[in-house]
Amino acid sequence: MNFILADGNYREHLLPFTFTRPVADIRIGILTIREKWERVLNCEVSALTESYLSVKYPLVLAKVNVVIHASFLPNQDFVDAVRKLRLGEALISNEEVIAYATGDPQKGFDLAAYKSIVLNSTLITVKNTWDIFSKNGEALQADYDLITAGRKSAPIADTNRVIAPENIFLEEGAQVEHSILNASTGPIYLGKDTLVMEGNMIRGAFALCEKAVVKMGAKIYGPTTIGPYGKVCGEINNSVIFGYSSKGHDGYLGNAVLGEWCNIGADSNNSNLKNNYAKVRLWNYATERFDQTDLQFCGLMMGDHSKTAINTMFNTGTVIGVSVNVYTPGFPRNYVPSFSWGGASGFSAYLPKKAFEAAKVMMARRGVEFDEKEADILYHVFELTKKWRKY
Repeated sequence: MNFILADGNYREHLLPFTFTRPVADIRIGILTIREKWERVLNCEVSALTESYLSVKYPLVLAKVNVVIHASFLPNQDFVDAVRKLRLGEALISNEEVIAYATGDPQKGFDLAAYKSIVLNSTLITVKNTWDIFSKNGEALQADYDLITAGRKSAPIADTNRVIAPENIFLEEGAQVEHSILNASTGPIYLGKDTLVMEGNMIRGAFALCEKAVVKMGAKIYGPTTIGPYGKVCGEINNSVIFGYSSKGHDGYLGNAVLGEWCNIGADSNNSNLKNNYAKVRLWNYATERFDQTDLQFCGLMMGDHSKTAINTMFNTGTVIGVSVNVYTPGFPRNYVPSFSWGGASGFSAYLPKKAFEAAKVMMARRGVEFDEKEADILYHVFELTKKWRKY
């Protein structure tokens, strides 16, 4: 049986992060959604996504394909139900199709042609950008339980002050010395070859993924996730930072999500609470307006390859697109379109040639090639987002 994760009908609500990846490759908890499913199914899983992304993220087909809505995270009930699906059957949760078995996943789906099976189970869903940080605690605990089941942590050095050590897991090569680790409020997971430098205060839930680094003197409040090869410092609260991104200096980041290959300049801060304590509205690409999140705390959403200069300030509920360079003083607008260059005093188009030059240098520093696939995706995003660059 072949398993496929489909973007589904929430993809546009998850922009800017799904401009450059399928929904399946969003990181929430410790693992990406794809990695979660591959672990529980014990096989590789492909993605059914936009055609311009499919070169980098190819679709694999077989005679029998189980298509899973990628916005729904696995639990044991869901996994068991998915494994039992047969051709012509569809799995329903809260009146939504969450999986179905078909011979042709690229053919239009018609529920009337399927036998419906209802799943009565509470699922973690990722339907909006803010779900990534607001549901990160639930997802992190689930991933921690999955990854550490039946395994023993590497030893924790006795130079550290530790609370609830039974909720802390260190993978092989993880290093942490002279730091405070409090796992009483959620698990702490340090991935393979990670480094937590001296003098850090970390309060769970917290995940530091493979080869990521916490520099000296950071204050981290959970639930927070730092993706592979990330580098962080300063004060971070309830945030998810995808792989290869850096917030390497002092400054505050709270209730935020950063994509891959982002860099936050020294002493940059985001607000996560409005002065009047009102619920936060956030730019929604699907509706092309600022929609209600029903959250009182909501900070910064930043797409891949975006960067800030030192002392950059962001208002509560700011959305930054892909390949944006913010470098002038003051607060920029609450929504900055992809491929923009400037700041509070105004923006101009950040042309692909210049953006690609910066991306190539940044990626090379981490030993990753900026190849034709990456360039084609970003150029497609540049064209897609032209309508919003009205300076």
